Amino acid sequence: MKMSSIVLKPIITEKGLTHVNNNEYIFKVNMKANKYNVAKEIQRIYSVEVTDVRTSVIPGKKKRIIGTRMRVKTPRWKKAVVRIKEGQKIDLFPKE
Repeated sequence: MKMSSIVLKPIITEKGLTHVNNNEYIFKVNMKANKYNVAKEIQRIYSVEVTDVRTSVIPGKKKRIIGTRMRVKTPRWKKAVVRIKEGQKIDLFPKE
């Protein structure tokens, strides 16, 4: 599910779920996105107030194709850790 051209998807991992206790959420974002654009897009999508954004570029990894000698490199991507205002929350798991 593609959310927008800036915020691509939330990253839901065990480490990411520990950040939720500090009102921090992790998202995969476009490589050309800056902190200001990420904050505005999160506020628009989830209707929360963003207080802080930290971004980092994750380098690609070399992987071996099984059964051959070939190696490929996965592309690099950008991660954003977004902190929202105390008392607000983002519901990443919709209830059915």
